[in-house]
Amino acid sequence: MKRLDKKRPAQGFDFERLVRDFKGLDSNDPGLWPLAPRVAVMLALLVGTLAAFWWFDWQDQADRLARQEAEEQTLRDSWVAKKRLAVNLEEHKRQLAEIDRQFGALLKQLPNRAEMDSLLADINQAGLGRGLQFELFKPGANLVKEFYAEMPIEIRVTGSYHELGDFASDVAALPRIVTLNNVAMSAEKDGRLKLEAKAITYRYLDEEELAQQRQAANAAKAVKGKK
Repeated sequence: MKRLDKKRPAQGFDFERLVRDFKGLDSNDPGLWPLAPRVAVMLALLVGTLAAFWWFDWQDQADRLARQEAEEQTLRDSWVAKKRLAVNLEEHKRQLAEIDRQFGALLKQLPNRAEMDSLLADINQAGLGRGLQFELFKPGANLVKEFYAEMPIEIRVTGSYHELGDFASDVAALPRIVTLNNVAMSAEKDGRLKLEAKAITYRYLDEEELAQQRQAANAAKAVKGKK
């Protein structure tokens, strides 16, 4: 005979029993509570404790940690940049020395205030040495810049084409910087040429002039700030 197996009823979650466990709990004696209420209370206490720690302590620590990590990254980037500079320090020193040398060479081409008379005499002598006849040689007022000043010189001379060309070459070859601007040439009745130009030479400002310039700049800033 075949043996018939009895099917066992499927065991599931007994919601009604859980509800009964939470009814009629004695708050004065939680030790007698069923298991489910005790577990629920323990979980609630655990969650509340963790939330309190997070709110009063861990959140500040997390924020401080985030700030310190950001600061660490900033310091790391700064260190990498300084390391790159340190690796190329000798090259930077060499480039700086070369810049100083070039600037010094350019500065030597700028006369100071006391040497301007000598430079004007050199320009005049360059024309006379080529046989030119000066009709006008008139230095103008200085135009002061940041650390140097420009002096325009109105020039009008007559001579042959080659003499004028040689004069322009001699001016360009002077040890001081002199430029010829607004050059205009016209023919004279005797076949000679007339050259009109504005020569501009440069000089550097002395310490007294630089101090005056700084005082004027500070005074202008003060007046502007009061407006």
